[in-house]
Formats: sequence, structure tokens, C-alpha cells
Amino acid sequence: MTTDEARETAATPADIPRLFVQFVQAGDYAGLASLYEPDAVLALPPGEQTRGNTAIAEVFRQVFTERTPGGEGSQLQPVLLSGDLALTSTRMSDGRVTAEIARRQPDGSWRWAIDNPSM
Repeated sequence: MTTDEARETAATPADIPRLFVQFVQAGDYAGLASLYEPDAVLALPPGEQTRGNTAIAEVFRQVFTERTPGGEGSQLQPVLLSGDLALTSTRMSDGRVTAEIARRQPDGSWRWAIDNPSM
């Protein structure tokens, strides 16, 4: 596991999906939580919403104990950027498409504020 001091942050919105897969594969759920704003919203479990980066990390811990994220064959779609907001999206190898809204943080890094993984 990586310490907070050594953990990479997202310098661009496109870094977030890459770091997401990296942290999940490493079992670094604190790192995963760091990709979300403290009051972020996740559309998981299906039909529900999870709020807060710590709660989001726990939902993903549960999801990924059953399966790993679809990294192979997944394609990051072009990032749409408007000032301090960005829309990120990944086309998964099984055809599902994610949609996330990222926001530039005061330190210049990027974090997701809203995540709809379409799982």
C-alpha cells in the first residue's frame, strides 16, 4: 500500500481513470478514495447513491472482491473540459460506458465529484 505522501494525484482529468485502475489493482482503497471529492456521489449499488469518498471506497472494495475492473480492452473517451469541470468517460470492453464529472481542486489536481459507472 502507498502512503498518502507518496500517492500520485491526478494532474489532469484523464489521469483519474488510469489511477483508479492502478489503485484497485494494488488494493489501495484509500488511494481510490483520494480520487473523489469528500462529498462525491457514486451511482452504486445499482439503483442507489453512495455519498462521500470513504463510503465510495468501501462500495468499490466490496465490488472488486468479486471481480477486477475491466482494464484490458477499455478505452478512455476524449475528455470534455470546461474551465474547472471535466466530463470523463470510459468505454468498457463489454460495451458499457461510464460517465464521471471531475472538478479541478484548489491545489490544481483533479477529483471526481459525480460517478456513474454503469455497472
